[in-house]
Amino acid sequence: MAIAKAERLMNLALCLLGTRRPLSKRELRGSIEAYLEAGADDAFNRMFERDKDDLRELGLVIETVENLEGEIGYLARRDSNRLPPITLDAEEAAALGLAAKVWQQARLAGAASGALQKLRAAGMPEAEDSYDAQHSALEPRIPVHETAFEPLMLACRDRRPVVFEYRKATAARPETRQVEPWTLECWRGHWYLAGWDRDRGAERVFRLSRITGKVRSRAGAFTAPVPDVVTVRETVESWAGETATRSARIRLRASCGYPLRARAQSVTEGTDGWDELEIPYGHGLDAWLVEFGPDVVVLEPADLRADVVDRLRAVAKG
Repeated sequence: MAIAKAERLMNLALCLLGTRRPLSKRELRGSIEAYLEAGADDAFNRMFERDKDDLRELGLVIETVENLEGEIGYLARRDSNRLPPITLDAEEAAALGLAAKVWQQARLAGAASGALQKLRAAGMPEAEDSYDAQHSALEPRIPVHETAFEPLMLACRDRRPVVFEYRKATAARPETRQVEPWTLECWRGHWYLAGWDRDRGAERVFRLSRITGKVRSRAGAFTAPVPDVVTVRETVESWAGETATRSARIRLRASCGYPLRARAQSVTEGTDGWDELEIPYGHGLDAWLVEFGPDVVVLEPADLRADVVDRLRAVAKG
């Protein structure tokens, strides 16, 4: 459904950009297949007005012109919608080249590569050899293995509610969640969805690897306001454990758990093959510690130890 809308918007934009005279709604309806299939006039009028507003929000300048017969027509003049020349220096070009590599494991790889080629064709300078040699080992990647990523990405873009089955780390079975998706964030190699949980009437964060089955789109508008992107990112970081409110003490097997060692506030080396670490304790730390399996033992606080034990028991039950 999201792809169909994008195709409809593209067809409308092409019609408005390709005409030399204003086109009426009647002419546009006869030229775009999706409008022909809209059915009743009221349904078409609502669809057309939404599409027109969406294109204007994307930056397309659409003029409204009345002809001699009093009929309203629409067009998008090319000179009003032409981008200014793009000028980039070598460092900016190199940064874009690295950014394009980020999505090599996702469906966006083609779009990123195509955008880069168009910029180069428009005169974007190539990175200097010295820069390439200095950063040849830098290969930024954002791994995307979860099948839920793409439908959720489209749902976030189109502001479309979704339904999916979600299994919490402490639960043996998944449960249905109805969510208004806000954004996707990557934290410590894992993707998270932030949104409004309709059943709980509150914002929630979901780890994509715990979504089971298909993500299903639902019709209708959002019922809760979407917060600022910075606020949402802070929510994801806090939920996933980035924001620490206190400290925890753990025992870590020697030569293991380097990500934990990198965040440790203090490390005391032991003589029995185990080290004692003090690490920041925030929401989501229990889920992170579980990933290290038998190489980690929580000493304190007691509630963190209990949460880790509960998660390990849930994993053992399958």
